[in-house]
Amino acid sequence: MNSERPYTLGQQVVLVTLRTLIGWHFLYEGFYKIILPAWSSQGPIGRWTSAGYLEAASGPFASLFRWMIDRGWTPWIDNFVKISLLVIGFSLILGLFTRAGCVGALILLALFYLTSVPFAVIKQPGNEGAYLIVNKTLIEAAAVCVLLAFNTGAIAGFDLFLVKKKRDYETNEINETYEST
Repeated sequence: MNSERPYTLGQQVVLVTLRTLIGWHFLYEGFYKIILPAWSSQGPIGRWTSAGYLEAASGPFASLFRWMIDRGWTPWIDNFVKISLLVIGFSLILGLFTRAGCVGALILLALFYLTSVPFAVIKQPGNEGAYLIVNKTLIEAAAVCVLLAFNTGAIAGFDLFLVKKKRDYETNEINETYEST
C-alpha cells in the first residue's frame, strides 16, 4: 500500500463519493433557498426565510433565535445560511479547503440540530419520519466527521494542488538555505 495514501482505491472512492454527495446536498440547499420564489403544483412559493424554522425552534437555543427574530436579524440569518451552504457545498464538491468546509458544515449542522433536537417520539410536522434524538442532521454531521478524520481533500480535489504547491515551496526554501551555507 502506498505510504502517501494509506487507503485502498475502493476506500478512497467511497470517501470522495461521500464528500461529493454531502457537498451536493449543501450546494443544492443553498441554491434552492436563493432561487425561491418558485412554482409548485399548488402555485407560487414565497421567498425562503428561516423565520418559520427559528420560531418553531424547541432546542436549547430557541429563546436566542426568537430574540434574534424579534430584533430583525432574519435577513442577516437568511443570507448567512444561504451563502454558508453554497460555500461549504463548493468546498466539499471541489475538494478545496476541505477541512475548513467540513468545520463549516459541522457548525451549521450543529446549529440546525440544536435548533430542534428531536425529543418527541411522534412524527413532527414537516418531517417524513419520526425521530428520537437521532435524525438526518445528526447522521450527516457524523458523516462530515468521517470526512474530516480521513482528510478527503488529500485524496482527491484541489487541495492536492495546494499541498503540492506548499511542498514545492518548502523544498525550494530548504534548498536555498542549503545552498547559501
